[in-house]
Amino acid sequence: MALFMDMHQLDAVSMDAVRQAHSADLAIQHEHGVDYQRYWVDEAQGKVFCLVEAPDAESATAVHRAAHGLVADAIFQVQEGV
Repeated sequence: MALFMDMHQLDAVSMDAVRQAHSADLAIQHEHGVDYQRYWVDEAQGKVFCLVEAPDAESATAVHRAAHGLVADAIFQVQEGV
């Protein structure tokens, strides 16, 4: 599987709201063969970043769409460095 980082640009965002959305992702991710691993939130800028292992970007997006409807504005395939 590949590793992806997605980015959401929102008008307003809170850590609690993202925590709830992430929990919704985790509840259904197995249906799409996806593993949402971590997320980062910049409340001041309205940005959310999600790290996900998935067969492809479309599968990662399908989880967000089904879980809460907040699909990413951009998604990038990445490699982890040490």
